[in-house]
Parts: sequence; C-alpha cells; structure tokens
Amino acid sequence: MTLEELLSEEKKMNAQKTTTAVFIGVLIGIAVYSATHKGFILTVILLISAYLMGSGYSQNLKSIQAEISRRDTVR
Repeated sequence: MTLEELLSEEKKMNAQKTTTAVFIGVLIGIAVYSATHKGFILTVILLISAYLMGSGYSQNLKSIQAEISRRDTVR
C-alpha cells in the first residue's frame, strides 16, 4: 500500500472507532443481562467475541500507524 492509502485507511478506522465501541458496548450489555438471568454460556461467548473484536481493531490500527511511522522516518 502507498503512504496515501495507509493514511486514508487510518482515517477510515478512526471514523469507525465510535461505531466499534458502541457495538462492543451492546455486546457487553447483553452479556451482563444474560449473566443476571442465568445464561452463562451466552455471557462467555459474548464477552469473548467483544474482546476479539476490540483486540483485532486495535491491532489493525496499531499496525497501520506503525507502517505510517516507519515510512515517514525513511523519507
């Protein structure tokens, strides 16, 4: 990817940050509701999926930022 493509991808991911956070919050809310109404399996599945979604987003953003930083230092 070119530097311009990386910068546009970073902007796109930053714009999606709120949407991702809201979706993770909804998953955690459903998990809490499920935990209070004796649904242990659903709670675990939702918490694991929220964790994986958040960590995947974070890793993608960090890798893009690292690549941008690496290319900026080369110039």
